[in-house]
Amino acid sequence: MRLKEFSQACENNKNPILNALKKYFLDVSKVLEVGSGTGQHAMYFADQLNWLTWQPTEIKGRLSILQDNCKLSSRDNLCSPLVLNIFEPWRKMQLDAVFSANTLHIVPVAGIEAIFSGIAPNISSGFRIAIYGPFKYEGEYTSESNATFDKWLRSQNLDSGIRDFELVNQKARNVGLKLIEDCVMPANNQLLVFGA
Repeated sequence: MRLKEFSQACENNKNPILNALKKYFLDVSKVLEVGSGTGQHAMYFADQLNWLTWQPTEIKGRLSILQDNCKLSSRDNLCSPLVLNIFEPWRKMQLDAVFSANTLHIVPVAGIEAIFSGIAPNISSGFRIAIYGPFKYEGEYTSESNATFDKWLRSQNLDSGIRDFELVNQKARNVGLKLIEDCVMPANNQLLVFGA
């Protein structure tokens, strides 16, 4: 299988994330992935979590890469990728879970609220959202490498940067979600799992 574009980070973190999703996505059926990138997570999780229907999404400018890669999968439970601009009205979708990896430190801070506002109409009992990436706690980095990474992110785009856990937690609470678990992941990352 030759991908049009490949992410080593996705390859490195897919199994630790999978182990958590097996636990927290056990009772959900339709997952929307926000910012699917190369589609490696989408293809792998659709294959390994075969009771789920997995809906990958990406911004318009990167959709063709995601589409080309996802065509390499033969899984019936992997949906055709959709365009999703988190700042525009979200199309109506039936879903009971959301997954996103390495997006919150790329989008501006307003994007965090946009994501939670976008999923709010779907939230009901049993709903789950799992967010993977690096976070700060009480303003402090979890490692020197994350501090260096944050400085690099901001040098590329002033709207980017590692986000405070407390901010993300509050945005989740604002739409009726509560933290179920903050899972420690390899390479100084976390998987925040919220539920209704």
